[in-house]
Amino acid sequence: MRQIVLGVSYCSVLLAFFFTPAFCHEVRPGYLEITETVKGEYSILWKAPGRVGMVMKINPKLPDVCKDVKPPEKQKLPGSLVEKRQVTCGLEGLTGKTISIDGLASTITDVLVRITYHDGQSQTELLKPHSPYFIVTGAQPRLNMAQSYIRFGIKHILYGIDHLLFVLGLLLLSRGWILLLKTITAFTVGHSISLALATFGVVNVPEKPLSAVIALSIVFLASELVKAQNGKTSLTIHYPWMVSFGFGLLHGLGFAGALVQLGLPESAIPLALLFFNVGVEIGQIIFVGGILILIASLSRMSIRLSGTWKSVPVYAMGSVAGFWFIQRLVLLFP
Repeated sequence: MRQIVLGVSYCSVLLAFFFTPAFCHEVRPGYLEITETVKGEYSILWKAPGRVGMVMKINPKLPDVCKDVKPPEKQKLPGSLVEKRQVTCGLEGLTGKTISIDGLASTITDVLVRITYHDGQSQTELLKPHSPYFIVTGAQPRLNMAQSYIRFGIKHILYGIDHLLFVLGLLLLSRGWILLLKTITAFTVGHSISLALATFGVVNVPEKPLSAVIALSIVFLASELVKAQNGKTSLTIHYPWMVSFGFGLLHGLGFAGALVQLGLPESAIPLALLFFNVGVEIGQIIFVGGILILIASLSRMSIRLSGTWKSVPVYAMGSVAGFWFIQRLVLLFP
């Protein structure tokens, strides 16, 4: 079990020091919703994502035949810029034409595009920096939507450094494989419940205070790890699965914030929620699997740390999370 402690500790240091506070939030996506109101005319909703208080300089580019019916309406919201337009694209409409996102190639974010046609059918595409455009082909099966939301769920968790650091803390706190399995499962169940409740509007928590409390949860885990290293005990140390379930509910609300901002098709909210959550779980499995592979590699090496050095990774994790908490707390009082 010592190798597990060492392996997870090394990962704590890497995540804590190689990802600056500016990148501690998950990557926010862009969202382009195109709704055909009548033949050849469309209502456009564009959500440009923001990072560190600044809106990304990416914009949708429609075919040249599309003309504005009236001037666009813009509204700046926390973390995004929303633009609404009404355009006409001729009798042939958008089918067979190319839609792209200018500036996307120079970012690390994605843009989800959803086109709903006048007959109720739809087309969903996930644009990436290496493929910032697509050709409108018409209605597609729900499989395309499933793939898009699964991919976004995977990327959301793998770029959510604060969420990953919390999972690392859970790994470090769990003693033995059975307890580790219970702890990770409890975290999964917790965030799945709160993700569903928040997505359906049963629970609504403002993003800024929620983000601060998520950082505080990592500080709490770090303090419990220090207690464990000093031979002390607590409810958290004895039953980490209970704490992981409670904090899983908290982190699930954070996942929901990204999903709601991404955009949910009203006709398929349950399916979109399911596929996004599946993506989150796949991303979490990839991360935990990578850690376990690292642990297996370290078990073949004769690496020993003194008691003082064993505490360094935990203090690093707690210090960075504490900085995140203060940074996010300040944002509550502009």
